[in-house]
Amino acid sequence: MKYLVTGAAGFIGFHVTQRLLAAGHQVIGIDNLNDYYDVNLKTARLDLVNRYPEFTFIKIDIADREGIARLFREQGFQRVIHLAAQAGVRYSLENPLAYADANLIGHLNILEGCRHSRVEHLLYASSSSVYGLNRKLPFSTGDSVDHPVSLYAATKKANELMSHTYSHLYGIPTTGMRLFTVYGPWGRPDMALFKFTRAILAGESIDVYNNGQMQRDFTYVDDIAESIIRLQDVIPQPDKDWTVESGSPASSSAPYRVYNIGNSQPVALMDYITALENALGQTARKNMLPMQPGDVLDTSADTRELAEAIDFRPQTQVADGVARFVSWYRDFYKV
Repeated sequence: MKYLVTGAAGFIGFHVTQRLLAAGHQVIGIDNLNDYYDVNLKTARLDLVNRYPEFTFIKIDIADREGIARLFREQGFQRVIHLAAQAGVRYSLENPLAYADANLIGHLNILEGCRHSRVEHLLYASSSSVYGLNRKLPFSTGDSVDHPVSLYAATKKANELMSHTYSHLYGIPTTGMRLFTVYGPWGRPDMALFKFTRAILAGESIDVYNNGQMQRDFTYVDDIAESIIRLQDVIPQPDKDWTVESGSPASSSAPYRVYNIGNSQPVALMDYITALENALGQTARKNMLPMQPGDVLDTSADTRELAEAIDFRPQTQVADGVARFVSWYRDFYKV
């Protein structure tokens, strides 16, 4: 099958692309290779997938309307896995317009490409951040997500709304994936595990927000990739009996679905740090700080609908996942 993977040089995009290629599919991977973080890490990921003859990389920005339209016209994709985005909650406070370009205009360009090319299934990355001020745990796709606390979260909610519109108007099957705190080998340098590891090995202190009084549903990247690979075969169908009044907001009378993808085992931030200290064999010096704007206290995924759809639940334990990340980090950076 012929796939488009957007953000193919990114953390999750790289892992998903590897799996598709290993299964014998043809993959066109796109990425703008921006300098939000170390471009060398992105190119190192691409070096690995470029070994597959079925992989083609095209450097393009998803905000490039004409370029994306031409890409869809020329390539004729069967399925699209849309993972490109401007990531990061805290960076959205510094550079909000980057999120409008990538996450709003870029997402619309992908939807338009799918519309005109009659793509049979679009999967796209949403985020657990859409739950915002929600304090009812675990987070369910049946919960309200109308009170985001960061612009990043608001753009991800907007992606879900835009996708539903295209599913309703044009019959495009779309699946939104609310991803919960992904970590693991080849991760992003702006994420906590990467920053903590680099600082501890350099003998520097680590910044711990809200004095460590937070918990996250840390989800190992291989579990995320496995879920995505399984979900791309679960093409949403219209539910003729669905109504706004009685139906779940995660489904529709259109071919539209939203799923949580998380480990469903929230871990306290301090326990996460302890797992890292154990893997490194070093104790971190901790700089305790107040809560950051845009952060949420706790996340936890209700994944019952996901398990029913794909007969799989993310399940890698944090101690194991963190140890694998540390092993990769030491090997990649020779430390």
